[in-house]
Amino acid sequence: MPSRSVRLPLALALGLAASPVLAQPKADQDWPCQQRKVTTLGYGSFWTGPDLAEAGEWGNDREAAQLARKLASRRTDMSEVDTLLDEFAQKVDPAEKSKRLTRVFAGVFEILNGERTTVMSGITRYAQGQRRLAERIRDEADKVSELKDSPSSDSTTVASKETTDLESQFNWDRRIFEERNQSVSYVCEVPTLLEQRLGEVARRIQARI
Repeated sequence: MPSRSVRLPLALALGLAASPVLAQPKADQDWPCQQRKVTTLGYGSFWTGPDLAEAGEWGNDREAAQLARKLASRRTDMSEVDTLLDEFAQKVDPAEKSKRLTRVFAGVFEILNGERTTVMSGITRYAQGQRRLAERIRDEADKVSELKDSPSSDSTTVASKETTDLESQFNWDRRIFEERNQSVSYVCEVPTLLEQRLGEVARRIQARI
């Protein structure tokens, strides 16, 4: 006979509400992370070097753009950054070094900032999906309880197909919710990791100007 634990929708609701995604109401309920939500980054928070606009469009400097993409990529280990920057700095005209390294930073900033924006949009969609799923789980729990508590229900007989199917769906949805919820901490760390990479690359570029 199927478990009758789902007959406690209130307890389930409390359990779901305790999850990171559905914790105490926040100003932005679509932001499940403990980290403060900063929608857009300003390069001034990472860069104290030459003005980016005066350095020119980074995308028009082929070598600077190639290096920027490589430095921004998380496939490039941070242990490789110094070597890549030194090789670039040694090849450029000393009179242009400051300007071209500034273009490299401009490229890294734009790439990582864009990636961060995409990740944050994904986190928002994740939170919205979890909230909708939690609401569906609560509805399913209530419906199962109603079916099992109805006058026609007999605990000594095999549950009806409708009750069994609904309870199976409830258990499946709850499992999916819990599995997704376990990944929220990792997902929330990604914007911070991107910011840390941006700050570290900026520091190393500025050290060579």
